[in-house]
Amino acid sequence: MDDTDEGRPAPDPLPEAGPALTRRGFLQSALAAAAAARAPAAPAAPRDTAAATPLAPRRPVRLNINGKEHSLSLEPRVTLLDALRESLGMTGTKKGCDRGQCGACTVLVNGRRVNACLSLAVMHEGDEVLTIEGLAMEGELSPLQAAFIEHDAFQCGYCTPGQICSATALLAEVRAGEASAVTPDVRRAVSAWTDDEIRERMSGNLCRCGAYPNIVAAIRSVAIVKT
Repeated sequence: MDDTDEGRPAPDPLPEAGPALTRRGFLQSALAAAAAARAPAAPAAPRDTAAATPLAPRRPVRLNINGKEHSLSLEPRVTLLDALRESLGMTGTKKGCDRGQCGACTVLVNGRRVNACLSLAVMHEGDEVLTIEGLAMEGELSPLQAAFIEHDAFQCGYCTPGQICSATALLAEVRAGEASAVTPDVRRAVSAWTDDEIRERMSGNLCRCGAYPNIVAAIRSVAIVKT
């Protein structure tokens, strides 16, 4: 034994080496760690906002629809369209885009075209509201309704009530001499029923089936008869 080793304690024995990490084990560990890091956090419990937000109080509303008085109790936020469909069961007026872009919900208020989806029902107390159901008098179709059938001016028919209500106002506008964006001389009363006039005045009503030529023909046929 070497003199330098005398008096020194023996070193602790080395711990036994564990099993060697294989390539497969390393990949499995790495993938598990990555999956745990990317896992979404648990969603927060939704707050019960319905209980915290009280409903708006209802108020009495009297509406004149197609010549008849209707007494309703509505929240101020209810649109004329929803009042017609949900409260009065008049489902002829259609809900299309619900944003005033398609014209499917067109009704006449005091003879003027209105998108019922953008107008609150409480705003129309004292107004005369005319819907597609009110155009047929005593079960007989109006001339425009009959013309739409005769000229096959629809396919699915969903936009047709709004188209007919809008065309009804169009006829009254032109007969009153009101100009449009395509009228050559706005200083003079409109007297010619051109296709350009009809298309411009009906531009707020969309037909996704593409029945526009027949719609124009139906309106023109009634306009010529009434001129």
